[in-house]
Amino acid sequence: MFSNAEQNLSPCKLMLIVNPFSGGGLSKSALGDIVSQFCNNGFVVTVYFAGESDPEALAFEYAKHHDLAVCAGGDGTLSAVVSGILRSGVSIPVGYIPNGTANDVATTLALPKKPSAAAQRIIDGTDRPHDIGLFSGRYFTYVAAFGAFTGVAYNTKQSAKRALGKFAYILGGLSNVFSVKARRTVVEHDGGVIKGDFIFGCVINSTSVAGLIKIDHKQVDLADGMFEVILVKRPISLADFFKTVTNTLSKRYNGDNVQLIHSSNVVFSFDEDVAWTVDGENGGMHKEARITNCHKAIRIIV
Repeated sequence: MFSNAEQNLSPCKLMLIVNPFSGGGLSKSALGDIVSQFCNNGFVVTVYFAGESDPEALAFEYAKHHDLAVCAGGDGTLSAVVSGILRSGVSIPVGYIPNGTANDVATTLALPKKPSAAAQRIIDGTDRPHDIGLFSGRYFTYVAAFGAFTGVAYNTKQSAKRALGKFAYILGGLSNVFSVKARRTVVEHDGGVIKGDFIFGCVINSTSVAGLIKIDHKQVDLADGMFEVILVKRPISLADFFKTVTNTLSKRYNGDNVQLIHSSNVVFSFDEDVAWTVDGENGGMHKEARITNCHKAIRIIV
């Protein structure tokens, strides 16, 4: 898609932002292989390591000097890179080499998990528009959530994530679900207002969140200007909890404790400050959260 030979243009300048701390980390040999792949296909590659420098800051600073941004890391790394590009005002496509724990965006986009295969997909693929969320002034690529499980992604130790993978998230969620306070919540959406006591709520543009929430791909269009909003009430018993989890994993959202709606704008109001997570990172405490769909804000190579 982006090769110099096909487009008969000057070499494509590619910025490769690598997060060495995501998932199991990208080995030196794997990094060397994918850089060679890009170079052999006419790209001029500059590698940036997101160590002391934040990936969002790197994308913001250097996007204007490149034709394509590629990030190698987890969903949080992708989110930061996308945010940096959007804040920079530069319009360049993004490629994703998933190397995190959950890799929800990669699952949604059916991207290869092997680095060399993911790099080849970027070389051969097509960039397509993708909706991005705006959460109280902060961009996110696929999820903003509160309540049970939301602290698991950034409270679970990296060593546990590497050893147990997605199961680390499940263990973390099970340990606190019955201790989570149900929040009196008012949800304003395109179709009206919902009021209730919820232990979990999320706004997503994805078919998968941490391996726990799955939505049938037929219900999700990543560039339709709409979010999927899921609200969960507290389960009465352990059996009720496992029924809710089973229904969720089976992509059924018509039970007594779970509901799914679609909306382009959502406002959550609580009677006190509530902790949020945004793309698996700490999203801060909010008594009111305004979430807006930025329609086709970014292009991602698939």
